[in-house]
Amino acid sequence: MPTLPRHDGWTIGRVVPLLAGVFVLVSTLLAAAVSPWWLVLTGFVGANLLLYSAVGWCPATLLLQRLGVPATASCTTART
Repeated sequence: MPTLPRHDGWTIGRVVPLLAGVFVLVSTLLAAAVSPWWLVLTGFVGANLLLYSAVGWCPATLLLQRLGVPATASCTTART
């Protein structure tokens, strides 16, 4: 039976979509509760995700690098 892959920590490649999802959910809730202008934040997040997928970086990656988040997962030995 196939097993799900495990991750070896939080890398930039995992944190960027996580942050994007959080910002999209928060801005959608704020648009529904406060003002539709919050959807501008959702569009900004979408543009940054397109930039990240096309070029491999976005403003969030620069911040995450300065905070010390690793760019790639470290190599580990097989788990038993």
